[in-house]
Amino acid sequence: MRARLIPDNPCRYALPPRLPSPERVCWNPSQAAAFLRHNHAHHHDQLADLFEVLIGTGLRRGEALGLHWPDVHLAEQTLLVRWSLTAVNNNRLYLGHPKTRASRNWVSLSPRVVAALQRQAVLARAGQAPGTALAGLVFCHPDGAPLRPQGVLVELRRRAAQCGLPRIGVHDLRHTAATLMLSSQVPLAVVSKTLRHSTLSTTVNLYGHLLPHAARDAVTALQQSLEQADDAHRSRREGVSGRRSA
Repeated sequence: MRARLIPDNPCRYALPPRLPSPERVCWNPSQAAAFLRHNHAHHHDQLADLFEVLIGTGLRRGEALGLHWPDVHLAEQTLLVRWSLTAVNNNRLYLGHPKTRASRNWVSLSPRVVAALQRQAVLARAGQAPGTALAGLVFCHPDGAPLRPQGVLVELRRRAAQCGLPRIGVHDLRHTAATLMLSSQVPLAVVSKTLRHSTLSTTVNLYGHLLPHAARDAVTALQQSLEQADDAHRSRREGVSGRRSA
């Protein structure tokens, strides 16, 4: 085209091949439990509770770091995801809304996660006047400044190395949460709702390979259906034979 030898680029509308998704790295239940025990036994800090929340809810890193106290409802055991903290060019911190409408939703909390948030609430109230409502970020520095995502990653890998666990990233804790749910045979639709995916197909594309039990259940259901049909057919034939004999 630059040499004016052809009037148009024939490759303009070609669709490039879709690159395969990278393999999801995550911990199994024993590894995740060992990591959380190590944190509570040797660190006793807010990052220990942050990791408890990340694994116990499947929140994205930015959603957990952008969580504000007015959106945490411990009595109802729920929290509302409204904000996400990201680092632009690994430097400037930006507090915005989650990436999709489905992400801006309510999340149920287990007793373990509620206990972690209650510990943080006690620490937050320690520097406030009695009766003052909690405000600001849940996980932050003493002066209220947000935690840097890169610092959380560094600390995660340092503590994982102390436990002898595989090296993973903070977002892989979300994959770990999904794996824990699916390995416990939680229905895929419930997992998708818990992770706040936009569509069920998103969950299938990301974690479909983690569903061997679903495949077994499917083929078992097929076999049972065919066997029931065979039993019904034999019963009808035996009934007809019995009437003829009579």
